[in-house]
Amino acid sequence: MEALPKPIVGALRRQKYQLVEGHSAVKKCRWLHESLVHNRTCYKQKFFGIESHRCLQMTPTLSCNMGCRFCWRVHPEDLGVRWKELNFSSWREPKEIVGGCIDAQRRMLIGYKAQVKEGKIGRAAFEEALNPKHAAISLSGEPTLYPMLGDLIGEFHKAGFTTFLVTNGSKPEVLETLSEEPTQLYVSVYASNEKMFKDVCRPIISNAWRKIGRTLSLIPSFSCPTVLRLTLALGLNMMDPDGYARMVEESSPTYVEPKGAMFVGNARRRMMFENMPKYSRLRDFALKLGGLIGYELIDESPESRVVLLSRLKKPVRFGNP
Repeated sequence: MEALPKPIVGALRRQKYQLVEGHSAVKKCRWLHESLVHNRTCYKQKFFGIESHRCLQMTPTLSCNMGCRFCWRVHPEDLGVRWKELNFSSWREPKEIVGGCIDAQRRMLIGYKAQVKEGKIGRAAFEEALNPKHAAISLSGEPTLYPMLGDLIGEFHKAGFTTFLVTNGSKPEVLETLSEEPTQLYVSVYASNEKMFKDVCRPIISNAWRKIGRTLSLIPSFSCPTVLRLTLALGLNMMDPDGYARMVEESSPTYVEPKGAMFVGNARRRMMFENMPKYSRLRDFALKLGGLIGYELIDESPESRVVLLSRLKKPVRFGNP
């Protein structure tokens, strides 16, 4: 991949990203901190049993093939720099990336040692955090651009991790040929029709909408639980529940996860605070969608502005019961 421009590297470091092997990264999740310091956990623990203090938030590549308006990542145009994100050259091996990400997570936790000594953080929880057991393969960029994604998932599994893979669905050929499935697959859907998609997602590849349609048709072929995540922003894409319902019917995911777009990071350059939906509005939209597709609300997290819909009575849990 073409080297990351220095202004982007600087911006990522200011945002507390830990760069790994030149094209990957780790960032400490807010909920890792909250879990250690305040015993508050994120919705992935509430829904699926994934312990927040043992979750490693990473990406195998910092490049992306879309420029979504509500994305928190720094885009080249945000800094006025030119970067050919899709110019691939060399990639590091999955084993190196996994080891580098674990090392980076441990470096980020060093600052908590003083609070452990003072008794403000439990020693057992801190030592568990030093040995993460879940990889959230999302963070920034599009993971399916990394050519050894299946092997990366396999390396995490060999190390005793569970994995959640989050993709924008633009590379169906990668999902179709994965050498190993993740523990759970998320496909993020940002629009109910092509016009909306082009306005909100601003793809930098051709035929992106058609490729996402192909990804939707692949979802039933996965043996792991699958999630259609709808990232929703008022005035941008939080409309047309019938259109989203058709996408759910085509893909038959285990869950549908309507989630409010957040006015954070570099998203503040491309959307307004008013685009961030209040939880009550999001929940109403989710319930209307659920009624169209026959999915019930089985869990929710108002603080994270996310609703979990499913035909299951309760979600499949992978960590603590």
